[in-house]
Amino acid sequence: MNTIEVIIIAIVEGLTEFLPVSSTGHMVITQHLLGVESTDFVKAFTVIIQFGAILSVVCLYWKRFFHLNKGKVTGLKSILHKYDFYWKLLVAFIPAAIIGFLCSDFIDDMLENVWVVASMLIIGGIFMLFVDKLFNHPGKSQDITEKKAFYIGLFQCIAMIPGVSRSMATIVGGMAQKLSRKTAAEFSFFLAVPTMFAATAYKMLKLFLEPGGADVLNQNMPALVIGNVVAFIVAMLAIKFFIGYVTRYGFKVFGYYRIIVGGIILVLILTGHNLQII
Repeated sequence: MNTIEVIIIAIVEGLTEFLPVSSTGHMVITQHLLGVESTDFVKAFTVIIQFGAILSVVCLYWKRFFHLNKGKVTGLKSILHKYDFYWKLLVAFIPAAIIGFLCSDFIDDMLENVWVVASMLIIGGIFMLFVDKLFNHPGKSQDITEKKAFYIGLFQCIAMIPGVSRSMATIVGGMAQKLSRKTAAEFSFFLAVPTMFAATAYKMLKLFLEPGGADVLNQNMPALVIGNVVAFIVAMLAIKFFIGYVTRYGFKVFGYYRIIVGGIILVLILTGHNLQII
C-alpha cells in the first residue's frame, strides 16, 4: 500500500469502527476498490489499525475508564467492587477471546469472501430497521450486571462474521438485556478496548512469528503508525456523532445504509465486476 491508500483505509476504519455498519466489511470493500493486494500484511493491517480507533475510547471516556469504585466492603468482595467495571469487561470479553482464538483461520478465510460481507450487510441492515421496536422496553436499565455483560459478550461473537459489525452485535446484545441505547452503545465502546487490543496483539505476534515476518513489520512500520494515528483522530469524531445521533433518532438510518451498500456490492458482483481478493 502507498501512503494515500493507507490513509484512505484508516479513515474508513475510524469512521466505521463504532458505527453499526461493519468496519471490517468496509475496509475489505475499500481494499478491493483501491486494488490493494491481499497480502498477509494487508490482512494484519486492517486489524492492527483498529487499535488506533479503540484508543479514542480511552481518551474520550478516560474518567470512566480509569474509575475505581470505593466502598467499605472488605475481602474479595471489596476487590470485586473496586474493579467492578474491569471485571464486567473481562466477563464480556471471554467468549470472543475463546471463539476468536479457536476460529482464527476460518475467520480469515471469510474475510476473503465479498459475498459474505455483502449478504451480512443486507441481513443486518434489515434487522436494524426493526431493532428499536423489537427491544423497545419501558424503563430502560442503566445497570450492567455480570449476567448482562456475559450475554453481550456472546452477541459479540456473531460479529466475527465479516459484515455483521461488532458495534451492532454488542449494542443489540445490550438492548436485548433491556439497556438503554446510550448505555448499550457506550458499553460496546468500552468492550472494544480489550477485544481489539487482543486481536491486534495476536495479529502482530502471528505475523512476527512467520518467516520474514519481523522484516515485514519493520518495513511497514510507517504505514502502521500513520494508519493508527488517522484511525484515532477520525474515530474520536465518529464516536461523538454516533452517541448523539443514536440517542435521539435510533438505528433505522444505519439499517437503510447497510442495505444500500450491500445491494450495490451484490449488483457489482452480478454484473461481472471483479471484487474478489486479488
